[in-house]
Amino acid sequence: MTIQISAPSALTLMFRVFMALGMALALVLAVPGRGTAAQDPQAVVNYVGSHGMAAVGTNVSPAQRIVQLRELFQDYFDVPSIAEFALGRYRSSANPQQQQEYLGLYRDYTVHAYDTQLGRYGAAPFRVTGSRSDGEQTVVTSEITRSGGSRVEIDWYLVNRRGDYKITDLSIGGISMKVTQREDFGRWIQNNGGRFDALLAVLRQQIAQMR
Repeated sequence: MTIQISAPSALTLMFRVFMALGMALALVLAVPGRGTAAQDPQAVVNYVGSHGMAAVGTNVSPAQRIVQLRELFQDYFDVPSIAEFALGRYRSSANPQQQQEYLGLYRDYTVHAYDTQLGRYGAAPFRVTGSRSDGEQTVVTSEITRSGGSRVEIDWYLVNRRGDYKITDLSIGGISMKVTQREDFGRWIQNNGGRFDALLAVLRQQIAQMR
């Protein structure tokens, strides 16, 4: 069976690069103090951001980065809700077995996609610049300063999950991580006759290529 994958748009490619920067901010899982930080959205972002940027410049093997990113994604991000959102109108077209496989593939695909870009960036200054309420979410604003002096502004969206704040989205220049993924996934399914199993096949293919 041939799976059709359309080329990502220039906007999508640009966003993936910036997303790698955002994930680089959150590379390290430092256990001491996490319980306290998890109860305050600005502390969560400041904690993972400052420790993550320091770690990007260290000697970490690709295998170690994958392990750290997988643990990070599971611990700090609201993975089930983001993965469900990314399916858009196709979320109800999967059977339970497909849903279970999709969640595992989604984690691996996202982690490998971020890791692909990590080697291109070194450590850079990071700071939290503020926060605001957005309905049930808290938006924490931050920025990093790249080597050439240009600044990248990143908005982190967090929700309170039984006392712990979880990241539900990252936005760079108003471009949402989960919205971008939903557009990619929807296009892959649509290009392959609307079959949900086509998305699973594409995710497997993409993961294999990024390894």
